[in-house]
Amino acid sequence: MARRLLGPGAVVVVAASVVSYVGAVDPNVDGHYPTCPFLALTGYQCPGCGSLRTIHALAHGHVREALGLNVLAVAMLPVLAFFFVRWTAARVRDRPARARAGDPRLIWALFGGIVLFWVLRNLPFGSFLAA
Repeated sequence: MARRLLGPGAVVVVAASVVSYVGAVDPNVDGHYPTCPFLALTGYQCPGCGSLRTIHALAHGHVREALGLNVLAVAMLPVLAFFFVRWTAARVRDRPARARAGDPRLIWALFGGIVLFWVLRNLPFGSFLAA
């Protein structure tokens, strides 16, 4: 049983390490993290811009601030948690995790939502989505 949970356990350790580091080393202070290459080259924010500051805010319990920095990153956390729990449950039952991605329409909807968020946050009326 313990061997089956090595993968999920490793993911928990890595995720906790990353959140601990980002929670301790403030991304709002210049020089700690590199600039987003897309932002540096184009001046526009990518869908991930603000994610480090979002993780930092969540690590300190500032949910409202995190939502203001990158609402997409916050919205994806329950989705990631769902898939992690499903994967862990499959490992506990010694069943293979689902290899297929599922309904292609859901994948295209997710992709479309990310692109829509990307475009909207860079338009003048979508500035509330920008970090």
